Amino acid sequence: MDNENRHSSSDAPRKKTARGGWRAVRFILGNETFEKLASMSLIGNLVLYLHTMYNLDNVASAYVFQIWGGTTNFAPLAGAFLADAYLGRFYTLLFGSIASFLGMGVLSLGAGLPQMRPPPCISGESSCPQPQPWQLGFLYLGLGLIVVGAGGIRPCNISFGADQFDTNTEKGRAKLESFLNWWYLLFSIALVIALTIVVYVQTNISWTLGFAIPTACFVVSILIFLSGRRFYVCKAPQGSVFSDLAKVVVAMFRKRKIPKPNQIDHLHNPPMNSCKLAHTDRFLVFDKAATVVDSSIELDEEGKSKDEWRLCSVHQVEQFKCVVGIIPVWLAGIACFISMQQMGSFGILQAIQMNRFIGPHFQIPPAWMSLTPMIALSIWIYIYEKYVEFMKKKTHSNKRFSMKTRIEIGIVMSVLCMVVAGLLEKLRRDAAVENKSFVSPLHVWMLIPEFALSGLTEAFAAIAVMELLTTHLPESLRTVAGAIFFLSLSLASYLSSVLMGIVSKIGRMEAGEMQWLGGNDLNKNRLDYFFYVVGGIAALNFFYFRFFAAGFLPSPDVDPRQKAHQRQLEDAELGRR
Repeated sequence: MDNENRHSSSDAPRKKTARGGWRAVRFILGNETFEKLASMSLIGNLVLYLHTMYNLDNVASAYVFQIWGGTTNFAPLAGAFLADAYLGRFYTLLFGSIASFLGMGVLSLGAGLPQMRPPPCISGESSCPQPQPWQLGFLYLGLGLIVVGAGGIRPCNISFGADQFDTNTEKGRAKLESFLNWWYLLFSIALVIALTIVVYVQTNISWTLGFAIPTACFVVSILIFLSGRRFYVCKAPQGSVFSDLAKVVVAMFRKRKIPKPNQIDHLHNPPMNSCKLAHTDRFLVFDKAATVVDSSIELDEEGKSKDEWRLCSVHQVEQFKCVVGIIPVWLAGIACFISMQQMGSFGILQAIQMNRFIGPHFQIPPAWMSLTPMIALSIWIYIYEKYVEFMKKKTHSNKRFSMKTRIEIGIVMSVLCMVVAGLLEKLRRDAAVENKSFVSPLHVWMLIPEFALSGLTEAFAAIAVMELLTTHLPESLRTVAGAIFFLSLSLASYLSSVLMGIVSKIGRMEAGEMQWLGGNDLNKNRLDYFFYVVGGIAALNFFYFRFFAAGFLPSPDVDPRQKAHQRQLEDAELGRR
């Protein structure tokens, strides 16, 4: 009996401490690996699928890809709101995974059943049979379910993994950093498998089998995720920070006629148990939302706001200031990402009309070119980290490029990417026209420079913008930071679609058959002109960032997280006194 009591008493603390940590994270990493393998298998080859199986022309295929990609990156905003306010991250991830599985299943049916698609396009015909509205509706249903799934998965995958560690301790923060490294490594492995093996199956063997594989991956992903249910730390919804941001806007509008407060004492700054942000002197107009006009009406007996839609706290206002403060730099990122978007659509279409043979029998799938940006990014990161390590040993200081420098280099890379893409497209088209062939005799390897420059754009600009969001927004905006980053990619896709529409109309005004964009044959287009237009926008973006947006980059000494931590220490000291 004593042995049983000792056994049961020793088991109690084990059961209490069993949740969280690496025991839970391994299930999250397994879930994410198979989820990314499935989703990247679709993203990498969607343009080719629309072009070959649904007979959509070049512009229509690019439109669907850009708009779907933009909506997929916009959905995490809604997912972040639902996770924080109602569902929690566990159920948001679960429902998102199920929606993605259903969407992939619909696409698999569309690939496997011929009646779900238009008849194949016969070579030599001037126009191909177009899909019926109900066939497009079935296709869009599958893509729409995947959008819903991405909305639940993307804002919560990393943050749910972070929930499994106590980041208030140095040990917990070290484990979190290790988790992020493992997450990125497994993501890279999944991406390589998706863009090589699965894409090869889709392109050269069977679209049905090629879509069935990622559908099965979603099933495995859900099963792994559910297997770790009893080990997860599942934090209850705490309310969405989006509501706090909206309250500041409404309260400021209601008090727009009052003068800006001259003293901090006039601001509503109630004590908080958790870490709160200190007042700053930037964007003082927003302090109106926290200005106490009549304490007898606006405050209760405990000094709390009766109506936060009329009177916000300093903490809520400072959260809003943090978001507003990064918007100018964030806009520069959007313009930069437009260049990156072109490789996933028109870059793949270029590859389709080029010599892709290695030897007499093996033909490279066009989507394999999407590996080039990742390889270029990885090579640069390795060289950069080795440079930092060398300089640290030589100078005993951490010599890293500033955020401003990295974003500027990224924007320059986006300009070069479009200029090089335009020059290479002219060479490709001229060679095809000279040989009177649909496929240019030039080898697809010629496109490596433009795809590599796209990867370097991501290595400098995209990573720097993500760093800005994650390091200079307070911890209370952790979920929002990821959603804001995906929103920038979403807007880049939408703006690219609008730009394509404008360029298509302008191009049709030219005399002769040669239009800028349109049809199924790039040899009859002037795609290089479109690339130059995007490059011109990227060049204007450089001057915008250099002479305006760069001034909004926060300095390390005004990091809101440091200020919040300092305020927490001050409150603790006052409590002891």
